[in-house]
Amino acid sequence: MNIIDPKKHTRRMFLQRGSSLALAGAAAPFALNLAAMGEAAAFNANDYKALVCVFLFGGSDYAHTVVNYDEVSHAKYAKIRGVDGGANGLVIPRTALSGTVLKPTAPLADGRQYALHPNMSALAGLFNRGKAAVQLNVGPLVAPITRAQYQSGNTAKYPIPPKLFSHNDQQSVWQSYSAEGTTEGWGGRIGDLALSSNGNSVFTCISVTGNNVFLAGRSALQYQCSTGGAIAIGSLKDNFFNATSRDLFSSMIQQSSADLLENEYAKVVKRSISAESQVTNGLAKVNLTTAFPSSSFLADQLKAVARLIAARDSLGVKRQVFMVSLGGFDLHDNLDAKQPDLLKQVSEALSSFYDATVELGVADKVTAFTASDFGRTLTPNGDGSDHGWGSHHFLVGGAVRGAAFYGTPPPVSVGDSASPDDQWHVGQGRLLPSTSVEQYAATLANWFGVADSELNGLLPYLKNFGAGAGVPNYPTNLGFMT
Repeated sequence: MNIIDPKKHTRRMFLQRGSSLALAGAAAPFALNLAAMGEAAAFNANDYKALVCVFLFGGSDYAHTVVNYDEVSHAKYAKIRGVDGGANGLVIPRTALSGTVLKPTAPLADGRQYALHPNMSALAGLFNRGKAAVQLNVGPLVAPITRAQYQSGNTAKYPIPPKLFSHNDQQSVWQSYSAEGTTEGWGGRIGDLALSSNGNSVFTCISVTGNNVFLAGRSALQYQCSTGGAIAIGSLKDNFFNATSRDLFSSMIQQSSADLLENEYAKVVKRSISAESQVTNGLAKVNLTTAFPSSSFLADQLKAVARLIAARDSLGVKRQVFMVSLGGFDLHDNLDAKQPDLLKQVSEALSSFYDATVELGVADKVTAFTASDFGRTLTPNGDGSDHGWGSHHFLVGGAVRGAAFYGTPPPVSVGDSASPDDQWHVGQGRLLPSTSVEQYAATLANWFGVADSELNGLLPYLKNFGAGAGVPNYPTNLGFMT
């Protein structure tokens, strides 16, 4: 399934925005020339903004992360997740949550309260300071759907995302809206629209977590870095007899050729060497003093992102999309033993990253957000939980309307009755998303600078949501960004 709706990218829109690319001229980077031949950018950026996707691979357990805290809801949660009347099982005692209670500016209805896992005190502090927010029950949807419609099995009339509950496919659906094998993600397509705003388009989309579909655009290519910085061409770092041999080899692999394929290979090598040099030189000028946790792979990645943001002027960029990740969340067992450390990494890494953006003076220009394959079941699966659907996610940054919950707080239930209270559950406590990834992505893209007129072309199912689709309770802008 193609992620782009060509009807939304017309010749008139191309001509209206093409003048900005015309200024690039023949000296523009190769990737920018590709953009000029394809589609122009939706905006011209005079300031700096960045989106940072923090992907939690494996399916993060929402009920162990954003925990029901008010007495009524916690008692229901303990009864479902516990054994022996809630005395044991996957239950975090209410007394252990007192230090991470979330205090929204506008209290939730009916006395509902949440706390974060006890190991997430740093992120709870960000929330209570107004620098973080929680989007409740978000997940992939093709269109709004009720529990009865889902359970009817009539996917022709009531379409659902492909291959629900499959790890690889739902990772891809979150990142691109198609099952595994798709070639374009919504982060990369946002990058496509930002290419002409950057003096060097190569650094528009940067991954510090390896190859991923999220950052793959039509014209934007993901530039991959390690936590230590630019990744060099390995053969140029191999041992040679002497410097002369190394220089000769470097010259040979960059030499122009009459052969079309050889010549294109040489161009790619030249761009790679040039980009590595630019990143290395740019990072050499960065003096970031914010402390990041040690022995944390996620913190190392976010520190690398912060350093790349600090080098933004050297890299010639005004708009960037990044991706980092942390794995290990597929916890069918040992949830209590393994997830606390993972959540501590998420909490402390995001808190340090926010502090770094404050140090760099771009706290209101950088927004980090979490995503994951899916949520998990509220019903325990032994000492773990099974694959779910909707989940709760975090947004962090100075531009986030923080100390707030967005979306609908789901009832604490396993969805085993016809009661209206159970309508957001499809069995075992799997959440039927009340907010779609499309809405989540559109809100972030809008803040980043993507025009309203471009959103439906960027996000293929967005047309099924919002007042224009007759479902105003599914707004296309969720309101969590200033």
